[in-house]
Amino acid sequence: MNRHLIQHIAIISAALCLLASCKVGKRYARPELNLPDQIEATTEGDSSSVADIPWESLYEDETLRQLIHKALENNKDVNIAAARLKEMMAARRISFADLFPDVGADVYFGKERLNYGGDDPKPDPEHGAKLVYSWELDLWGRLRWANEAAIAEYFASVENVRALQMTIVAEVATNYYQLRALDRELSIVQQTLTARREGVRLAKLRYEGGLTPETAYNQAQVEMARTETLVPDLERQIEIKESDLSMLLGEYSGEIPRGADLGDQHLPETLPVGLPSTLLERRPDMRQAELTLQAANARVGIAKANMFPRITLTGDLGFESNEVSTLLKSGAWNVIGGLAQPLVGLAKNRANLKAAQARYEQEVLQYQKSVLGAFKEVNNAIVTVRKVKEVRASMEKLESSARNYLELAQLQYINGVTSYMDVLDAQRGLLDAQIGLNDAVLNELLSIVSLYKALGGGYGESDTANADQS
Repeated sequence: MNRHLIQHIAIISAALCLLASCKVGKRYARPELNLPDQIEATTEGDSSSVADIPWESLYEDETLRQLIHKALENNKDVNIAAARLKEMMAARRISFADLFPDVGADVYFGKERLNYGGDDPKPDPEHGAKLVYSWELDLWGRLRWANEAAIAEYFASVENVRALQMTIVAEVATNYYQLRALDRELSIVQQTLTARREGVRLAKLRYEGGLTPETAYNQAQVEMARTETLVPDLERQIEIKESDLSMLLGEYSGEIPRGADLGDQHLPETLPVGLPSTLLERRPDMRQAELTLQAANARVGIAKANMFPRITLTGDLGFESNEVSTLLKSGAWNVIGGLAQPLVGLAKNRANLKAAQARYEQEVLQYQKSVLGAFKEVNNAIVTVRKVKEVRASMEKLESSARNYLELAQLQYINGVTSYMDVLDAQRGLLDAQIGLNDAVLNELLSIVSLYKALGGGYGESDTANADQS
């Protein structure tokens, strides 16, 4: 029996080796993208990229770094994606296990009494202990395609986690800088309000002394009241922004700690952009999109393999006897090969193949669209970084000029050269210039955040490395 069993195993192994090379369907190839030579017309190609800079090095504010760490640990979207990753990891292992035989144990003891015709009853006991197995021979590559699809979907989930981390880092930085800008704007308004109150006091003294008409005093009161209305609205915006940040941190709304003032935040003056050909490799969302495309290609292979018959081997190996005492002396084995060819469902399988091919075409177009969108984001971010620097330089000059104009207007008013209306106009000009400069500083910081994200920077290497090893 052992000799025959070895012969059968050898024959089956040889057949499997021959059949392993059979795999219907097309191997995945990246679609033609016609990438540009440069990401943006005015930039020179460079192999280095801002995406190579860890976010801990990019953002120098220690409070901001702590907030980002907390968000990466507690953010609910990231945690949901991590749980989804565990699910895809299990699905990948299931698909891989389908390539191998299902093996189980079957131990049974039975006693049966047969009485055919009703005249000759006979006992028919049966006892056995066997290993049973079932193995689908992957003749056309259906199981291999399924395994390839599961692997692509798993790594797409890995990239989804990375893309979410990249987004969370950018969102926390954006909201933090916006919060500090609101803090700074509130401080500017409060300083202006103090000046307005002092102006009302002086206008009242000059009016009561007969030096100025009542209209100047009334106008000073109007400007003070108008400035006072700005304070509660800014306080409302600050509390809402703190609530937005708390949501990103996975916490209930509460006060957010502050670090450096907006004007003391420092980000790199210049950022390496990198080569267009490597942008698709640096951005996790682009890698996710391509892995999704690979999974769709594998699904086409599965649908095509379903057009062909399936061959399944089933059998058992062990002991079987009608007496327990002779069980271990009674070896037994059995091998059965079966072939299943769909006949009535052939049209259905053909329709499934066409549907899978159509879905693959959709994914190709979606991937190409995603690539175009990625290059658009980078191009717009580069242009924005360059232009907001010019705006900030102009706003600094404007703020300085407005401050000098106010000082001159106040001096001339005290000396009776100009009216109080000129002072109020100068005060309004300085307030607008200060807020404009504050916005320009914020926009410059946000432009760097956007460029960093567009180039694929900001996801945690340690967390994703652990996911790959799992």
